[in-house]
Amino acid sequence: MKKLVVLTGAGISAESGTKTFRDANGLWEGHNVMDVASPEGFQRNPKLVFDFYNERRKQLHEVQPNLGHLILAELERDFDVSIITQNVDDLHEKAGSTKVLHLHGELFKVRSTNNPSNIIDWTTDLNLGHFDDEQNQLRPHIVWFGEEVPALEEAVFLTSQADIFVVVGTSLQVYPAAGLLDFTKPNTPLYYIDPNPAKISNLSSQVEIIAEVASVGLAILREKILENIKS
Repeated sequence: MKKLVVLTGAGISAESGTKTFRDANGLWEGHNVMDVASPEGFQRNPKLVFDFYNERRKQLHEVQPNLGHLILAELERDFDVSIITQNVDDLHEKAGSTKVLHLHGELFKVRSTNNPSNIIDWTTDLNLGHFDDEQNQLRPHIVWFGEEVPALEEAVFLTSQADIFVVVGTSLQVYPAAGLLDFTKPNTPLYYIDPNPAKISNLSSQVEIIAEVASVGLAILREKILENIKS
């Protein structure tokens, strides 16, 4: 069974109604990104950060996977599928995907401010005064700007094992995720699905671009790769 590795970004979740990470002005839901997604912002105003992620968490309870998520889950019948996602929602899991690696953390988890490996499932509001068993304040389990990406090594390994590598709904501007393409094996089929695809200078001749929204593009991709394994 061929190994299909898929890197997903905000574009796939946008079709379910979740807001994209930030707009052209660098704002996230009206907030300066560094105020709500950096260690410094958390130190300055933890209440603002908690309130921000509490709203994101509430929103996540209300949205459902879209056709794009469902197609990726269904492809597990014919491929060994691993999803590397920049998204912090659980829509891939809700759709039925069984191998999902979250590069930037997860909204439905929190972690200790003193022990990053102490990660706890959490689906309600998180506030000042919520502690772990050792009385350390809990914080959102989100990789903020300036922080290491703990899952990066595993993402690189998965990418290097791919027989087919697909990028869906991301601008390929946020590193280190944007650099994963460089770790694919030579001659690996590469697909890029996005209505406004970014330029990929170093691999442009190898990448097949499908300039569609995630759900439409993934339906096209499904037909292409299923046809290839039948022929």
